[in-house]
Amino acid sequence: MERKNRYQKCGKISDRKFRFILKCFSLDFTASDTARLTGISIRSINNIFLKIRYRLLKENKSEEKFSGTVEMDESYFGAKRIRGKRGRGAKGKTIVFGILNRGNKVYTQIIPNIKKLIIINIITEKVEYDAIVNTDGWIVYYYLKEIGYNRHYVVNHANNEFACGGQHINGIESFWSYAKNRLVKFNGVAKHLFFLHLNETEFRYNNRQNNLYKILLKMLRNSPL
Repeated sequence: MERKNRYQKCGKISDRKFRFILKCFSLDFTASDTARLTGISIRSINNIFLKIRYRLLKENKSEEKFSGTVEMDESYFGAKRIRGKRGRGAKGKTIVFGILNRGNKVYTQIIPNIKKLIIINIITEKVEYDAIVNTDGWIVYYYLKEIGYNRHYVVNHANNEFACGGQHINGIESFWSYAKNRLVKFNGVAKHLFFLHLNETEFRYNNRQNNLYKILLKMLRNSPL
């Protein structure tokens, strides 16, 4: 007997309606908007969206190392109004380190702090030594040439230098802007779920030239939720 829903193992939602939910997710609708459009409870929609985000977590991360031209930077996510130090060292924020392979993909990782060893370990695991590396003037990056990244170029934001020909980190900074603007619509993301939303944002960016709806359909046909 054919299953009622090819995309969800135990759900009672029809195949057709579930495809519509996937379409809403692919268009980046919120759970509340999707609930209103489908007539399904927001609790059920949130549950489906959560399962999709966990599935994307499995699909998104790759062991592939970046080569060519890359940009690196870290960013801070969290409430805007926190008193105290701003920028690097800001309290109460979630720190995310990012590497962008120009014209291709971005990789992000939540980190506990910005100590040298943590940053260097991520870079050596994710970036080929022959890559052209672009960073800002943060002191940690000055160790890159010492460990073998001989084509490391710095734009010194402290001196109002933001680009010198192809030497810039505008791409990764644009991704941070995209990520933060996207997350605003959720009116706050629970800290224990932030990693899922960050991964989803990365997945959407990395598939920006593709049809996300078709990707989701194929993914869940092969392995239903």
